[in-house]
Amino acid sequence: MQNGGVVDWNKTIVAAKKMLKKVKLDVNPDTLIKDLGVGKRQLVEIAKALSKDVKLLILDEPTAALNEDDSENLLELLKELKNQGITCIMISHKLKEVISIADKATVLRDGQTICTLDASKGEVSESIIIKNMVGREIDDIYPKRDKKVAGEKILELFNWSAYDPQSGRQVVKDVNLHVKKGEIVGISGLMGSGRTELALSIFGNAKSYKLQGDLVLDGKSTMLKHPSEAIKAGIAYVTEDRKGDGLFLIQDIKNNISSANLHGISSNGVINENEEIKIADQYKKSLTIKAPSLEQLVGNLSGGNQQKVSLGKWLFVSPKLLILDEPTRGIDVGAKFEIYTVMNRLIDEGMSIIMISSELGEVLGMSDRVYVMAQSEIKGELLVEEASQEKIMQLATQ
Repeated sequence: MQNGGVVDWNKTIVAAKKMLKKVKLDVNPDTLIKDLGVGKRQLVEIAKALSKDVKLLILDEPTAALNEDDSENLLELLKELKNQGITCIMISHKLKEVISIADKATVLRDGQTICTLDASKGEVSESIIIKNMVGREIDDIYPKRDKKVAGEKILELFNWSAYDPQSGRQVVKDVNLHVKKGEIVGISGLMGSGRTELALSIFGNAKSYKLQGDLVLDGKSTMLKHPSEAIKAGIAYVTEDRKGDGLFLIQDIKNNISSANLHGISSNGVINENEEIKIADQYKKSLTIKAPSLEQLVGNLSGGNQQKVSLGKWLFVSPKLLILDEPTRGIDVGAKFEIYTVMNRLIDEGMSIIMISSELGEVLGMSDRVYVMAQSEIKGELLVEEASQEKIMQLATQ
């Protein structure tokens, strides 16, 4: 929006509001991108693309950072664009979305085209896509686990609240929850419900929130003032934004895996490189990280293998409580199955997991109990046996 080489900011703001409304994102156009969550950033990027007079729109994992409600809105938007004559190519690992929207679906594996399926012929189905994606049939994407009686409570929160130090806004409100040894506790909720803020407040208050309430770890009241203190206390956090916050993309696999626990491979301040290679190789094998060598730059790995490296990095600190924030975002169904299998193995070994996820199927398929968040507070707790997508959404929209 220029006039004689000068930006007309009034017209720019009006146009920005129009495009934000189109993607159903209610934010002030003056808001800095760095102050938005991952999901909202994705919507801004889509609005930016739509602001051009496009005939072909390519969307690479457009819903990876969105919850199911926002994803549905975006899919409806793509259908509207189709009716307007705009061709869309959508790259996605979310099979239900592909099935609901695609006229044709092309499956890639190891950099090669495996097949192209025609929806009009009934070829675009979940079973057919999965078989071609992984090269074999997977009967159940959520591997079965022999559920045992959970042990003692290792983490308890009582009236736990967190306030943003800059805005003063309460980002976590009077949360009461507990996690027992050997269980997966799912945390569900819409984008902006406070799930990640809750995780960060537990993990050593990484955002320097003003905290109130009690955090009890192994029966003892404590206050973890820094992530290093949380790590020493046995808590690890795998971030939702692996590329931005979780990994060093310009470093190799071994450097990333050892980065959270350099003391474990050092003596007198000197890193034992042989020990680093040994440890990294163990996690490469146990997590089935697909790479030619440990010297492979993490930035050149697929999303699924990057996530496995991020997971290995935090497993190396030997946590007793592992917080997984969107653990399978933007990865294919085969890698998801492998990560779910690792999660089950960790639980069998006595670890506890808090899993934050926007995918309701994932929450229901992997959790023992589910807490539902909305407006920065816990709206309900459900045993997975009594939980359903409808019940979760009803609580999440209160």
